Amino acid sequence: MRSVTVKQINLHPIAMTLVERLKTSFGEEPFKACVLIELITDDGVVGWGESPTEINPGYSYETNGTSMHILREFLVPALLGKTIHDATEVPALLSEVRGHPLAKHGIESAVWDALAKANGQSLAEAFAAYLPAGHISRGYANVGVSIGIQPSVEKTLEIIRKRLGQGYGRIKLKIKPGWDVELARGVRAELPDVMLMLDANSAYTLADAAHLKEFDAFNLLMIEQPLGYNDIFQHSKLQPQLQTPICLDESIHSADDVRLALELGACKIINLKPSRVSGYTESLEIYRVCVANKVPLWIGGMLETGIGRAANLAFASLPGVSLPCDISATDRYYNPDITEPAFVLEPGSRIRVPSAPGIGVEVQRERVQAAAARWRAEMPYKVAMS
Repeated sequence: MRSVTVKQINLHPIAMTLVERLKTSFGEEPFKACVLIELITDDGVVGWGESPTEINPGYSYETNGTSMHILREFLVPALLGKTIHDATEVPALLSEVRGHPLAKHGIESAVWDALAKANGQSLAEAFAAYLPAGHISRGYANVGVSIGIQPSVEKTLEIIRKRLGQGYGRIKLKIKPGWDVELARGVRAELPDVMLMLDANSAYTLADAAHLKEFDAFNLLMIEQPLGYNDIFQHSKLQPQLQTPICLDESIHSADDVRLALELGACKIINLKPSRVSGYTESLEIYRVCVANKVPLWIGGMLETGIGRAANLAFASLPGVSLPCDISATDRYYNPDITEPAFVLEPGSRIRVPSAPGIGVEVQRERVQAAAARWRAEMPYKVAMS
């Protein structure tokens, strides 16, 4: 493998206008914020990564502001001038910084992209090189679509039918207390056979166990993260009370968290967001744990731009990712995105993985510049970030 030496890293905090906003139990944001990381090697290879942070500390404590601070002051200096032979070396180089997984993910992703491009590999091929024999990319990812909280069951059904008509085979509905059982009942009455799951985003407590048990009547694929965002123990008390499989999302930050959750019986399914676990190195270890334990695995989304979406699709194409992923087509989120070509939903609720080296899509610099200008104009805290 050809190594790369990091010559320069540019940070691009951006704001992207969403085709449709996504409302969850902790609210909605007016646009999609993130930080793009542009890594340039001494040979002129450019690797791109994405830190999919948000404006507010809702899903994560990280925001665009904290990500810029940690990247600029600590993570970028840790990599500048370094010769990297293997992308899995990056976590050790960043280890003096505790936490901040989304920021670490972004910069590690840029290294994965640069190394893959330097060696003429697609990102899917680069990931497969770290897995047991036979775990090569399928060339596509099975995907579904997420639908935010709507004003009525009727409006929700209207959007579900629209997404089914577009070809999506799995539907995820966001829920919260007061918008849950009646929603599931209303959807199931009209669409008894659709592959359906619910996502609570940590909106309930163990005291709601009897209420959550009502979901067993609706033949759900899973209920995602019903309890505390950092909890595993309470989920281990809830799962035995439910027939519906619990999927853990927010409380999984490492392979050891997966091992603990499985040991305690806290869940039956794992949602892996590579950004939440600090990057693809830890994601590969989680993948191996799930495969070894025959645990269903899928890849979650953070409304990534085409940079993060391409990388997640490459990971989601691995055969151990056994359930439909939250990586919808480009037109579900952006028009236009900052990369070309757009990702298109294919028959069978699939999205094709780019086969060109690295992330396999081309970053449109003029669109990055426009999105950066939008961030400077709209960011809530008028602090220069460049």
